[in-house]
Amino acid sequence: MAHALPSSPRKKPAAQWPVIALLVVSVAINYIDRGNLSIAAPLLKGELGITPSQLGLLLSSFFWTYSVFQLVSGWLVDRWDVNWVMAGGFFVWSVATAATGLIGSFTTLLLLRLVLGAGESVAYPCYAKILTARLNERQRGMANAMIDAGSKVGPALGTLFGGLLVARFGWRPFFVALGVGALIWLPFWFKWMPKEVKREGPAVGPQPSVREILRQPAIWPTFTGHFCGNYFIYFLLTWLPYYLVEERHFTMGMMAAVGSLPPLFSAAATMLAGWWSYRALARGVSVTKVRKTCTATGLGLATLIIFVPLVPGTFPAMALLMFASVAYGIFASSHWTITHTLAGPAAVGRWSGMQNFTANLAGVVAPALTGFVVGRTGHFFWAFAATGIVTLTGAAGYIFGLGEVAPVVWRGSTEPAPAA
Repeated sequence: MAHALPSSPRKKPAAQWPVIALLVVSVAINYIDRGNLSIAAPLLKGELGITPSQLGLLLSSFFWTYSVFQLVSGWLVDRWDVNWVMAGGFFVWSVATAATGLIGSFTTLLLLRLVLGAGESVAYPCYAKILTARLNERQRGMANAMIDAGSKVGPALGTLFGGLLVARFGWRPFFVALGVGALIWLPFWFKWMPKEVKREGPAVGPQPSVREILRQPAIWPTFTGHFCGNYFIYFLLTWLPYYLVEERHFTMGMMAAVGSLPPLFSAAATMLAGWWSYRALARGVSVTKVRKTCTATGLGLATLIIFVPLVPGTFPAMALLMFASVAYGIFASSHWTITHTLAGPAAVGRWSGMQNFTANLAGVVAPALTGFVVGRTGHFFWAFAATGIVTLTGAAGYIFGLGEVAPVVWRGSTEPAPAA
């Protein structure tokens, strides 16, 4: 469809930073909470008598509700005040985290993991709605980079310090402290939440239907590219520690240190790429060129992860792994911004929800497929190869499937697009 030229934003950039800072903190908490079970698993498994197969079920169960509820959350933020949707989801996932420290059975733990996934599902549709309404094209790129960096720093800090806390105080105080401590975020949110971001009203015209959104040619590259990027990161989050210990013969201490580095490298690369995007757009480089360069180049270079198990030396292999993680960070700086630009305020909630639903199916596929391949072959080469092939597929989608990155003019809409 035709695209609209952007107009000027209503708010000054300085007014956005308290909101953006709170969103960055929330996503760090989000990723710490979804990964805390992995940290506590060695102690929790023995105390509750959980079998390895049950533990695998628990680790994957988060994504069952997290993926499906993306569709519900996308619908909610397009119809209700996004501030309260965000606050409600944050409260639910924090309470589920704290309650995990009080459970006494596998069934209760499974139920709380499902509740955690449902609560956390509001985050990215809410981020999309808020950033699209408040920021122009240049600002959104940097804000998305900061949020993505928060999603990487969270797991890194959770792995490093969470392991120490569990070893010293046990797994139950760990969960209670995380959940109760996170609730401190809510008073700050109520003070600084963007009060002018309300649900869409009749003045902006009819909202596009799900069918109309799915008819947009650009939706498939955004879905596919995000899935491929998530496959890369979920492969590392779930299987890298095992690979480092079993095939690279790292000690547990070495594994913890090295295993925390890929998300930190990705976070640094995301921030640098976001800054470069901001500067490039300020110099007049087209939005399409900037966004497609980051996404396609990032996923394309991340394909080099294929060679990690082929390099015999530990240092060069880990250097290659960090390079692939940097490449992923370049991709992650722009893939959400493309969606925000294309969808616009009228459709960003549902588009983001459907996209995140599709993308997080990688959280189910990547760990399971990797386990099957390693079990059949006895080594990790084909698991790394599959990850590289998936990332290359995502890069090709951005290059050949994605056209101009500009706001879609939805049928019957009179709403002006945010500025570039």
